[in-house]
Amino acid sequence: MKKLSLRARVLTGTVAVAALGAGTFGAVSANASAPAAAPAAAVKADTHNRNLQQSTHLTVAAATKAAQATLDAAKKENQRVSVAVVDRNGNTIVTLRGDGAGPQSPESAVKKAFTAVSWNAPTSELVKRLEQTPNLKDIPGTLFLGGGAPVQVKGAPVAGIGVAGAPSGDLDEKFAKAGVAALAR
Repeated sequence: MKKLSLRARVLTGTVAVAALGAGTFGAVSANASAPAAAPAAAVKADTHNRNLQQSTHLTVAAATKAAQATLDAAKKENQRVSVAVVDRNGNTIVTLRGDGAGPQSPESAVKKAFTAVSWNAPTSELVKRLEQTPNLKDIPGTLFLGGGAPVQVKGAPVAGIGVAGAPSGDLDEKFAKAGVAALAR
């Protein structure tokens, strides 16, 4: 066997390392383009983790069903209203402005829905609380007028429905409760 010079050995070693590296890079590249399987531990939710909390939210379809039922109840009594449905966090899911409803009604409906879900009570009840705590009305985003109703699951609030535009808060709240009832069907 012929002995290779130092230069030839270094060049041969470099080529071998480059070929090995290219093969490894190609294999890694091919694997990177394929979806990697997640480790089993990452796939399963840690239901015993005290740092996590689950919550229940209405779907857009359910919120729309409730809002439409609310508008239908108002229409039967020839009332022109707007309705808003908010989630547990007060984020608006659906707002519908009924034909002929006043320009202020959509915003008022959102605020009534937010108020109802925040305190888990109809806004007509909350109006009575203002007598003992008048500064409640100063909380941003709230409106303490009849017309808001909470949507509850096992007594906990998951959404709020607010209605504005009828001549009285009692009527607004009656229509909001029709929306809540539609979710039970």
